Amino acid sequence: VQLQASGGGLVQSGGSLRLSCVASGSIDSINALGWYRQAPGKQRELVATIRNGGSTNYADSVKGRFTISRENAKNMVYLQMNSLKPEDTAVYYCNAHIVIEGYEYSYWGQGTQVTVSS
Repeated sequence: VQLQASGGGLVQSGGSLRLSCVASGSIDSINALGWYRQAPGKQRELVATIRNGGSTNYADSVKGRFTISRENAKNMVYLQMNSLKPEDTAVYYCNAHIVIEGYEYSYWGQGTQVTVSS
């Protein structure tokens, strides 16, 4: 199983980016999906998660600006990021809780850099 994230880049403060992540491999189903980020010198932190039923959870710092969504038929998760701020600068990682032969495993993507200039 592999997770491939894309969509990062350099954007000015106030701009928008959309991150995508696709899971591939021998997958029975995917439970929770999420996005995390890690800024230089800081610990990795949760940005947003979405469960199989569609319920979502956001970090307080991104509420009202970021939207997480998923497309189950394509094993994809998205993160629409609006009103970006310099403090959103980080490497963003997707995470998936994938069920294989009745067992759930946690997988991480390789990370995609988001840089917001002031």
